[in-house]
Amino acid sequence: MVQHIAIAACLLIPAFDLLADESRRPNFVVIMVDDMGYAGVSCFGNPYFQTPEIDRLAAAGMRLTDFHSSGTVCSPTRAGLLTGRYQQRAGIEAVIHPVADHPEHRKGLQKSETTFAELLKMAGYRTGIIGKWHQGYPHNSADYHPQHHGFDEFFGYHSGNIDFVSHVGDHNKHDWWHGRKRVQEEGYATDLINAYAVKFIERHRREPFCLYISHLAIHNPVQVRGDPVRRSEAHGWRRWRPADEAERIEKYRGITLPIDEGVGQIRRALSRLGLAQNTLVLFFSDNGASADFPSGSPQLRGRKGSVYEGGHKVPFIARWPGHIEAGASNDTPAITLDIMPTLLALAGVESPKQHPLDGVDLSPTLLRGESLHRRPLYWASLSNRGSRSEAMREGSWKLVVQHPKATPGRFENESVELYDLARDPGEQTDVGTEYPGRRDAMLKQLKAWYADTMRTATQQPGGW
Repeated sequence: MVQHIAIAACLLIPAFDLLADESRRPNFVVIMVDDMGYAGVSCFGNPYFQTPEIDRLAAAGMRLTDFHSSGTVCSPTRAGLLTGRYQQRAGIEAVIHPVADHPEHRKGLQKSETTFAELLKMAGYRTGIIGKWHQGYPHNSADYHPQHHGFDEFFGYHSGNIDFVSHVGDHNKHDWWHGRKRVQEEGYATDLINAYAVKFIERHRREPFCLYISHLAIHNPVQVRGDPVRRSEAHGWRRWRPADEAERIEKYRGITLPIDEGVGQIRRALSRLGLAQNTLVLFFSDNGASADFPSGSPQLRGRKGSVYEGGHKVPFIARWPGHIEAGASNDTPAITLDIMPTLLALAGVESPKQHPLDGVDLSPTLLRGESLHRRPLYWASLSNRGSRSEAMREGSWKLVVQHPKATPGRFENESVELYDLARDPGEQTDVGTEYPGRRDAMLKQLKAWYADTMRTATQQPGGW
């Protein structure tokens, strides 16, 4: 209660003339897809098939061509997105693992954190999450439930992934929920997520709303409409492997296009209800391409789990008719941590003073095409097996730190690389010996950043 009183005291009168009338506060639809690399959609270079509705979204809005997830895997990026702070501050550095005796299994988003949903809800918004949560298993703590973190409505699942047909989660338990009730519901998961998204918009069309759509696709299990169950409570997971590359691409197409259809359904619903001019729609991915599908750009090194560019550089689209220039693109570096301060600024809500945000407001870039002040960006990845890696970006300079053969969870065997992305976007040539001063200064800064996040990091059960 004390925390909520403090949050309520942070609400401000909207600063923009556009938002002066409370009834005209913008709605927000935040769409995050899972495991889609930089070239996962055709407007970012997908060579295999077209994504017409997502392309239409980009044609009517702005693409950010240097946008990044704050994590290289699922749970950390989501913690950063929800709180606007590096996920290390929330104590969520790795995937919240489904296996009960794994060091990272019992972690979750603690109630002491402040999410964009909490702040917007207290400002009068209706809030909802549909799809993937992955911020803690409810059998470990009821506090991890999304409705304890500012979301009025929840339709989806708690685990890292579910079977698209049976809805059995990665912990081999049925994992499909309406609010706090687990329910049996037939349907292909992406279709259900799309349908509930449209219904949420229809229900709340007369009040400001913030809808977070967190897709299961294109994460495994590899299933398209009509495919059989691949995971059940009785038999666990039966992994699918393609017969050839053509079959793999066809599955990639089949798992992606339902997302594209959902974007079209949302667009048409907003238009039909007269909400398009007052709704900001954002589209991006939680990390780079997984090994399941070739959604990453061949120009980028690394994939999901890697701190090289391919592990965290992702597509980003923002659409807000009448406010964001149609067909625009911008190469300002940005990160998923920036979503929360952007939503708060556009809603006229002050950032929480007790939890200073690491992200920045993107609205000057989105609305006026302005570049942001230069700032460092950081990544710290912790794999399922406990291996660590870190990275830092400052302008075109990229520092990468690996720890080969280190004890799980430890920072031993430090190996440092430096890249100039302006000349070498594929991170192929380590120039650390040419610029030792820059390399050493960035390494010192990276370590200082990590130490700062650890000083006040939220305590979590378990961990490496």
